[in-house]
Amino acid sequence: MAPTTGAVRGLTVLYDADCPLCVHIRHWLLAQRRLVPMALVPAASWEARRRFPRLDHASTLREITVVGDSGQVWTGTDAFIVCLWALAEHRPKANWLATPAGRPFARAAMFTASAWRQAVRTEGQPGAAEGPACDDQCSVPR
Repeated sequence: MAPTTGAVRGLTVLYDADCPLCVHIRHWLLAQRRLVPMALVPAASWEARRRFPRLDHASTLREITVVGDSGQVWTGTDAFIVCLWALAEHRPKANWLATPAGRPFARAAMFTASAWRQAVRTEGQPGAAEGPACDDQCSVPR
């Protein structure tokens, strides 16, 4: 799925650092061979607000948001597809998911992930992680 607003040379993925699924996917993304450089920044964090002052940061906690280096913004299903598009092994799948035939599968995956995510978010819950959330500089667990 190639964006229509020009060449994408880099992406920033805003992920929910209080969601175990989102943190797991962050680690998975960092372990993949990428065709497009990808920074992963906690949604609504100081760093996200510094990088993207005009973005609605409350909405980035509700759904995955990806920002392109030229200011493109993808959310939800489109953001999911763009993340896959940036990965060497998954670009063909992303291209198919962007088609009318594949899009229902991408939407279903996002719906399922969103429902699971709401059930397991740790923000404000006993035992929630303290301290700063990981960005793209944190190590990937092995």
